[in-house]
Amino acid sequence: MESTNSFRLRKQALKPIETARSSASQRDEEEVSKNNGQRTCEEEPLSPSSRLYHEPNFNVYVIAIMGCKTRIYPDVVKANLGHTLLRHPRFCSLQVENNGEMRWVPTEVDLERHVIVPELDQNMDSPDKFLEDYVYNLSKTTIDKSQPLWDLHLLNLRTSQSEAVGIFRIHHSLGDGTSLLSLLLACTRQMNDSKALPTIPIRKKKDKKSDRIGIWRILLRFWFVLQVFWNTVVDVFMFIATALFLTDTQNPLKGLPGSESTPRRIVYRTVSLDDIKFVKNAMNTTINDVAFGMTQAGLSRYINRICCENKKDGGATETNNLPKSIRLRSNLLVNIRPAPGIQALADMMEKDAEVKWGNWIGYVLLPFTIAVREDPLDYVRNAKAIIDRKKRSLEAFCTFYIADWALNLFGIKAASALSHKVISRTTMCFSNMVGPVEEIGFCGHPMAFLASSSYGQPYVSLHLRITSSSDVFIVYSTDYRKLQALMINFQSYIDKMTIVLSVDEGTIPNPHQLCDDIVESLQIIKNAVLTRGLA
Repeated sequence: MESTNSFRLRKQALKPIETARSSASQRDEEEVSKNNGQRTCEEEPLSPSSRLYHEPNFNVYVIAIMGCKTRIYPDVVKANLGHTLLRHPRFCSLQVENNGEMRWVPTEVDLERHVIVPELDQNMDSPDKFLEDYVYNLSKTTIDKSQPLWDLHLLNLRTSQSEAVGIFRIHHSLGDGTSLLSLLLACTRQMNDSKALPTIPIRKKKDKKSDRIGIWRILLRFWFVLQVFWNTVVDVFMFIATALFLTDTQNPLKGLPGSESTPRRIVYRTVSLDDIKFVKNAMNTTINDVAFGMTQAGLSRYINRICCENKKDGGATETNNLPKSIRLRSNLLVNIRPAPGIQALADMMEKDAEVKWGNWIGYVLLPFTIAVREDPLDYVRNAKAIIDRKKRSLEAFCTFYIADWALNLFGIKAASALSHKVISRTTMCFSNMVGPVEEIGFCGHPMAFLASSSYGQPYVSLHLRITSSSDVFIVYSTDYRKLQALMINFQSYIDKMTIVLSVDEGTIPNPHQLCDDIVESLQIIKNAVLTRGLA
């Protein structure tokens, strides 16, 4: 068993990145490299959550596809990276294992190895299909550990949505998805003001004016605390049950037995963010509610169609062909540490300011309701009810401490096994990322769209049954493996919303159809709002 002190998550989850020192003696401890403008600091141990992403079957990479409106000039990009991204210590450090401990070791970055510019045929028949296949083939590979675990692929390829495409690939051990996206956005600037950082909308809290005083206010607060307590107890119980035995119903979206290195097909569609806001305002909900609701509707349409095709006597797709009571859940990995803002990260890269960086990972199990509804608006209403309930729960914090307890009591292998089991017994991952509200440029190249996803989601080997409760933290070795075959990400940018699917083609052979079902569901919901005159 590994040392408890070495993996204390609360105290040693990535220390604040020290980029400025208050005394000359501390400055002498750092080795500062001026090559490419990068800067390095003393070695630090990897946090437990970063170590987790180096465990077998948990080799996760974040993908960010950036469509540009102009041709990309690699020399310009390389020159800018030296003064932006390489100022972050994690992007110019190796992850070296020595005597069972992994540490960040500063190194000089050779941008020629990190920035890949393939030679392309500009007269190819289907550039969009080529880009899709390029990302698919990229998901078959990993980055050599002899260099910092990130790279950037620049494709001067005209597609239906852009004139060129940049593909960032970053190992998840470098940070959580939100922090990494914020870091990339901190490397961009507004096109109408070359010095201004992107503007990310922040939801304003409504001023709740209440005439209730005295005993009624106390009763309302007591009722709220009681709801939070009860919801948390139920959610933690479901988390523990999932870790032990509770799995989602077998359905057309759940991973089937397969190999341990399954590539991912990443497809995306872009819809109008104004359409989503239109439904949001009409139904007095949030963008998250509408995104979740249209996803529930799209998944229901897709599964209903598959069930119809599998019926021996046929069936109509307009009727309900779904089996009764489908349990389908999404697993959200939540960093309960507040993510650094874009301004803080920009200051860190430009002024050597101090910024906190690291993962404190909690789990949230989000249930999806799969049903054929007569009223399309019920999908959004149901989504709002589910999300509102999750907001009144401390599930993410409690599951974080459960994982911390497993880590300290049983070691990193047990924590990895716990994560594997929880994720593999759910069906999918779901997230909604907020992007800039104005046009931005990456190293001076105006951006047309932004699509983020990931690949390398963990799988776990399964026995046909669990023999004893003590086996919960052991990864079994059999020939049967279950994996999460679907990840859905929503990414906003200006007045657009990009829906990104990362799928295992062995389970979901027609991801474009699933993507179209989600897009069409938004249109059906919007038409229902117009028909009822709610707008």
